[in-house]
Amino acid sequence: MRQAEVLANRTLAGILTETDDRRYIFKYDDTYLANPAYPAISLAFPKRKEEYISDELFPFFFNMLSEGANKAIQCRTLKIDESDAFGLLLATAKQDTIGAITINEL
Repeated sequence: MRQAEVLANRTLAGILTETDDRRYIFKYDDTYLANPAYPAISLAFPKRKEEYISDELFPFFFNMLSEGANKAIQCRTLKIDESDAFGLLLATAKQDTIGAITINEL
């Protein structure tokens, strides 16, 4: 199992988990959820207490990844299998992402 903090403007918004059977779970942090000043991280993830569960990495997070030649270079440089989208997300979405969301491995 691998986990990551999902930060919105450097504030903990929730936890993203890849389970051992390659399912994905996103759960908002209770403090973030309770604060009406904090917006949902995406239209695809309205704020709610229940977990979001998927058999594939959620498109919102998958779309944070590079594609094509850039992805190949990142995977080769970082020694990450090109099919390991979660591993690539953990390695590349810590900073300098487009938008307010960053990912920190736990």
